[in-house]
Amino acid sequence: MIKQTGQCLCGSIQYEILSSALFSTTCHCTHCQKSSGSAFSINIGVPAESFKVTGSTLTDYIDIGGSGENLHRYFCNQCGSPLYTKPDRRPGIVIVKVGTLDNTNTFKPDSNIWCESKMEWLKKDIKAPEFSQMPAIPD
Repeated sequence: MIKQTGQCLCGSIQYEILSSALFSTTCHCTHCQKSSGSAFSINIGVPAESFKVTGSTLTDYIDIGGSGENLHRYFCNQCGSPLYTKPDRRPGIVIVKVGTLDNTNTFKPDSNIWCESKMEWLKKDIKAPEFSQMPAIPD
């Protein structure tokens, strides 16, 4: 068993995972796009009993999933970082935002879901320029 740890941007919420991921996926649903502020959300599913959270700034928002059942989206009320989701449909699973892990190099998505809402630019094979850091912005 490999222990994984993570936290929000400001560090006031921390968590640990004491099991391997059950799955890893990139979700392209419009709710993940809106809650992440990005084109998708990369997530891992872990057993709820292996997930422990510490900190006092955790808040949740109740969303409705594609199943029509509640999704409890947890985030830090100080920095706004989305951390994890607990679906009512699968009470034994916690869906963790991979970007909040302290070591993000150990996970690679094994599937893409909700591709009907995938942004068009992701559907095309377009190679955009890559920069190791933020390039200079012209005046």
